[in-house]
Amino acid sequence: MTPTSNSDQASQEISQEVILAASSPWVAVVLNLVPGLGTGYIYQRRWRAYWISSGLATAWFVAGGVLGQNVDAVLMPDLVQQNQLIGLGGLLLLAVVTATEAGLAARRAQPSSRQANP
Repeated sequence: MTPTSNSDQASQEISQEVILAASSPWVAVVLNLVPGLGTGYIYQRRWRAYWISSGLATAWFVAGGVLGQNVDAVLMPDLVQQNQLIGLGGLLLLAVVTATEAGLAARRAQPSSRQANP
């Protein structure tokens, strides 16, 4: 590695940390809660976390579709309703977990929290 590539990598890491520290925790939490698909991670420019949460949400949708494939809505309305509630519960759980994580990450990155927690 050349010295310039090390400094470029360090500046990239610093800039990502600065972006995270500059992001408002409550905005990241709201953006992850309301759509529930990791939008707060886009706001924070945390692409890996966004793709992981998007992958989990997609997998949850696909699993619901595969498991509900042989369910007849007319003959088994209770099972359809149960599947819908399980699907909604999983997406809400994903939204709460990602919102909490995004808010905590933003707070940890802010300079005021670094001084309070050495």
